[in-house]
Amino acid sequence: MTTYLIAVVQEAVNAGVFVCAGGLEDQRASIVATDGTVTDGSYPEAIGGLTVVEVPSHEEALEWAAKIAVACRCAQEVREFMPDPELTAMLRQADSRR
Repeated sequence: MTTYLIAVVQEAVNAGVFVCAGGLEDQRASIVATDGTVTDGSYPEAIGGLTVVEVPSHEEALEWAAKIAVACRCAQEVREFMPDPELTAMLRQADSRR
C-alpha cells in the first residue's frame, strides 16, 4: 500500500466514514446457486479491491472515490448498497442485548 493510499484511508477513518477495504485475489469468482451448486464465475478483469465508506450522499461517495482513485492510480467504480430495514432492525436488537 502506498503512503498516499494509507493517508487517504487514515483521512476516511478520521472522518468517521471508513467501513472496510481490501484487495481481491486474482482468481475466478465462485458462484453458489440457491440449491448449493457451485460453478466458476467470471474472471475479474478490472476489479482489484474494494473500499466501503458510509456517507450521507452519492456526491460525497464520489468525492471519496476521487481521492482513492488518485491514491491507487486507477479509476474507481461507485455503487450504493441497498439498505435492508429488516436486517437493520435485527442488528439493532442484537446490539441492545449486549
